[in-house]
Amino acid sequence: MYIQKGEAVIMANGISPAAIRALREKTGAGILDCKAALTEAGGDEEKAIEVLRKKGQATATKKAGRVAAEGLVDSYIHAGGKIGVLVEVNCETDFVARGEEFRTFVHDLAMHITAAEPRYGTKEEVPADVIEKEREIALEQARSDPKNANKPEQVLEKIVEGRIAKFYQETCLMEQAYVKDQNITVGDLVRQMIAKTGENVKVRRFTRFKMGEGLEKRSSDLGAEVKELLGGGE
Repeated sequence: MYIQKGEAVIMANGISPAAIRALREKTGAGILDCKAALTEAGGDEEKAIEVLRKKGQATATKKAGRVAAEGLVDSYIHAGGKIGVLVEVNCETDFVARGEEFRTFVHDLAMHITAAEPRYGTKEEVPADVIEKEREIALEQARSDPKNANKPEQVLEKIVEGRIAKFYQETCLMEQAYVKDQNITVGDLVRQMIAKTGENVKVRRFTRFKMGEGLEKRSSDLGAEVKELLGGGE
């Protein structure tokens, strides 16, 4: 009876239960939050998602100072043992850490790291010299592009800033588009988990291993080796 009554109120506001369910499935937000976001957005789902993202960011900011000393370390091995990831994600209580939803969340992050190859966790972790080098390269490319001929320096600077933003999106875990839902970032995913658990959640660290990465691989001339084996080498 309560549900029917609630649905009648929702329909009176022009927001259908189906729209709320669809938004909840996409964002993981609570029913009341989804209803409020859709109402604020006039029923536009994309705008409602943006409303929920902003709310999630605000919630995450409020909880960022709280101690998160519990959590989980998880791993993911791919390609027959060729690629492996270890990731540590922290929360505030062991109760949340042991929950199935949190464990799935951490494992999904490990899978994302395997696929997306982030080099850093956040923008703040990128060394200043790396960003400076990227700026130099981007500026040189912008100046060398014929399309940018005679453009003022401030326009070139905007182009550079755009490329730096793309660099962050490609290399920083929290800025990357989530591999299982390209409409959100990993940062959005973390904020969703903060909203669900009511706790501060942080991706503390991760390591990605790829078989043979960084090693100098032996190169050989097969034809020369065959000649040598047949006694034809010089």
